[in-house]
Amino acid sequence: MQDNYLSTDVLIVGAGPAGCAAAIDLCRKGVNVTIIDKAAFPRDKCCGDGLTTDALRILDELGLRPESIASWNTVTDAVIYSPKRKKTTLPLPKGKGQFAAIAPRIELDHQLLKLACKEGANLLCPLGFLDIEQLDDHVKVKTTDDTDILARYVIAADGMWSSVRKATNNGIERYRGDWHAFRQYFSNTGPNAQHLTVWFETDLLPGYVWLFPLPGQRANVGFGILRDHNHRVQDMGRLWKDILTRPHINEVLGAQAIPEGTHKAWPIPTRMNDLKVSKNRVLFAGDAIGIADPMTGEGIAQALLSGRLAALALLEAGPFDPSVAESNYQSSLDKSLARDHKFAGQLQSFLTSSLATEMAIKASDINGWTRRNFARWLFEDYPRALIFTPDRWKPGALTSDGAYKVKSRNVSAQDEEYAFTGEQNE
Repeated sequence: MQDNYLSTDVLIVGAGPAGCAAAIDLCRKGVNVTIIDKAAFPRDKCCGDGLTTDALRILDELGLRPESIASWNTVTDAVIYSPKRKKTTLPLPKGKGQFAAIAPRIELDHQLLKLACKEGANLLCPLGFLDIEQLDDHVKVKTTDDTDILARYVIAADGMWSSVRKATNNGIERYRGDWHAFRQYFSNTGPNAQHLTVWFETDLLPGYVWLFPLPGQRANVGFGILRDHNHRVQDMGRLWKDILTRPHINEVLGAQAIPEGTHKAWPIPTRMNDLKVSKNRVLFAGDAIGIADPMTGEGIAQALLSGRLAALALLEAGPFDPSVAESNYQSSLDKSLARDHKFAGQLQSFLTSSLATEMAIKASDINGWTRRNFARWLFEDYPRALIFTPDRWKPGALTSDGAYKVKSRNVSAQDEEYAFTGEQNE
């Protein structure tokens, strides 16, 4: 590489969960990593703030500790209301670790980024991406302060509106997301607002309304709808006012609840099967590959995993084999996420029906076993399509412990270093 530029082994664009997960794993293997992000941290990120079992296990493996996040709230059960407003309580396993939690993204993302920096990542922010030039053995990235960064690879974890994807000309024309969500924080919530609560409202299906409780009688409250399904996205503000006046929702939220700040809306991409995951020396991760669950819109676990898989693909390929990196990354995504993504998309179509949703919730409420296992499936304790993918069947697949059952090992230790800066062998 040239000496008159800022150089790094891997440049990560975007310091959210996908980018930070990739940075942490790469740094622990001795790879030089630079992260750029257009925002200054800590920064808020529109999200429901819910963490599934899968997300928690990955965070545990990465070494993020719940006590580092002041507003972390462990979830022990979920309350579900069917379209006919029948209440079902779904308990999560007790004494086996954490299976669900809530953590505001302004805190979660900041702590993940601090962990990545602690492991050795070089952070440049606020600094935006402008353009990219892919050369034979490296890439050159131009940034908003006219700094050129040379890297062997780029991991583009820069979200739904990925600037890197636009610069490489391989997005979906006029794509604006599939789910659209609307969120507001509330304080002084009532006594009934202490449980994670979901309402499957007939007019929102397959969307839903959520209340995710936080410490100190606070809550993240919002709703999600499919784009142009039953409701126009432009009408979300008016719909939000209507939702807050619905007596059965207001009763749980509490009559004295106080909205904090302004409400916010954001798109959620779920087109993993339609978006290319790589372009030569660029690997895309998180929302940049539309990786969110088509059934729920949840995407933190998927973002974390995609970031780690991108890092692993680069480690396996080394600095001079981008085709191997692309192939390995595509293969690992297909094996670990694509099948579940497709199955969740099929379930999404099923849940557009009020009758089908009612039947599904009724089936989950037959007895203690069905309630407990439906909760574990809903919170991604095991893969969505596990029953249809025998290659993933193994003892304990349905009875695994949650996260944070025991204190994580010292994950900072580097087990092996990878040569990313040496000369190519002829």
